[in-house]
Amino acid sequence: MTNRKTIDPNSAEFPRGMDLLLDPQLTKGTAFTEAERDTFGLRGLLPPHVASQREHQMRILENFRKKPTNLEKYIFLMAVRDRHQDLFYRVIIDNLEEMMPIIYTPTVGQACQVYGHIFRRPRGIYISAQDKGRVTEILDNWPHKDVRIIVVTDGERILGLGDLGTNGMGIPVGKLSLYTACAGIEPTQCLPVTIDTGTENDELLYDPLYLGLHQRRLRGKEYDALIEEFIASVQSTYPRAVIQFEDFANSNAFRLLHEYRHRARVFNDDIQGTAAVTGAGLLSAMRLTQSELREQTLLFLGAGEAGIGIADLIVSAMVHQGLSAEEARLRCWFFDSRGLVVKSRTDLADHKLAYAHEAEESEHFLDAIKLLKPTAIIGVSGQPRKFTQEVVEAMAAINDKPIIFALSNPTSRSECTAKQAYEWSEGRAVFASGSPFLPVTVGNKTFLPGQANNVYIFPGVGLGIIASGARHVTDEMFLAAAETLAQMVSADDLDYGRLFPSLTRIREVSASIAVAVAEIAYEQALATEERPANLRKYIESLMYDPQYRLYIK
Repeated sequence: MTNRKTIDPNSAEFPRGMDLLLDPQLTKGTAFTEAERDTFGLRGLLPPHVASQREHQMRILENFRKKPTNLEKYIFLMAVRDRHQDLFYRVIIDNLEEMMPIIYTPTVGQACQVYGHIFRRPRGIYISAQDKGRVTEILDNWPHKDVRIIVVTDGERILGLGDLGTNGMGIPVGKLSLYTACAGIEPTQCLPVTIDTGTENDELLYDPLYLGLHQRRLRGKEYDALIEEFIASVQSTYPRAVIQFEDFANSNAFRLLHEYRHRARVFNDDIQGTAAVTGAGLLSAMRLTQSELREQTLLFLGAGEAGIGIADLIVSAMVHQGLSAEEARLRCWFFDSRGLVVKSRTDLADHKLAYAHEAEESEHFLDAIKLLKPTAIIGVSGQPRKFTQEVVEAMAAINDKPIIFALSNPTSRSECTAKQAYEWSEGRAVFASGSPFLPVTVGNKTFLPGQANNVYIFPGVGLGIIASGARHVTDEMFLAAAETLAQMVSADDLDYGRLFPSLTRIREVSASIAVAVAEIAYEQALATEERPANLRKYIESLMYDPQYRLYIK
């Protein structure tokens, strides 16, 4: 099956009657016109009123808003998606600020925790440890053959929730919904994949409704062989596809990115996407603090893939501003589960070594702040409430405008809330978070806390790679994405303390990032598509717009 939207309505292949009504790509439900009802054998199968797409949206929103919990809203939206593709995406695009917390963080985390219990209809491709030698055959079972974006997880580190095994499929499904809504990637070009190698989560292993392998995780050479087969199978089956690694554990995330980034069209959103959106937030923060990025001292709480990825990008940005790489790295410090990352420690994983500096050891985060006097603290630990009142007050004592980024998600894992950051700093904090927070008023000033959501980055990056046909995804592309995003933050945004543009502009943002990414691909001789005369116009022409199609004119 190809994209069914390309089928000529006049051809014998075009479905009729109930087959047309139940086809999620082609149906318009009660919006079929009188002429279409006669032509396609729909007369009598629908109520007589010919509705508009806007009326359909009103019905969806009315029912959505009646749902008592966010999880019920999530289930409802997924059901809409299963039966009516254009309507689902129209509702999401037109109501993105309301829908984003439901189809992605924080609600998607809750959905993943109970995925086997709310399972309705399969989505995506499941590859298990039992499928060695058959991965190409499995990929061939997917009905859509022009796949351009694959989001793949092994479910070992889902958000800040840990090992959820095959329940992690909710993440690729959610991420790809955002690729379509925010960057206009055609839904049939998106493929969610879960590689199930088992789980270490005892609760899942003893849950009779868990849908994954009831076994401990595959490790070592067998795991690597399955990943290698998957990458090779994608390259042969979908040679134009970009592979986004998502929510792999630290032990595999860095290793797999290093292994495949020069062999395939891959990137890791937790490392590179998080780095870019955080980098953009810091660049925006510089406009509020009236300082330069190269002058900052950053202290990270958490030294996993997100933190190291952010630091690597910040180092690149500081080098662009005139520092040497060594000088830039000395401005990035890490505090992990065992304390401050310093050279004297003998327990450091390889990915931390570049950021192990000369300093006395410190086992308490507050002590590290007093020692280093950072201008910014960045929480990527997955550990809630670690930015205590004492921590925020210490930052406020050191800095006139302390930069406090509480990036762990979902909301339950946030290092502090927006309200806490603003109130404990007497309204002086420059704040961003990984999960959404409501506006906060301190004194006579109202703040609109910005969400450092990767959705500002990865859809545009993916679109730029597709448009240019880039053979590889480079760090320069993510730095360009960060700079582009920061440039799109308005003075009005900054007046409210918001470090990112409104989500209502997300398709404009994604198009701009796609242009910047494609430009890098052409500059680095990585593009395989001929450069169009007007790159921006060409990229915008690729973006799916979920409007009902008139089949009979």
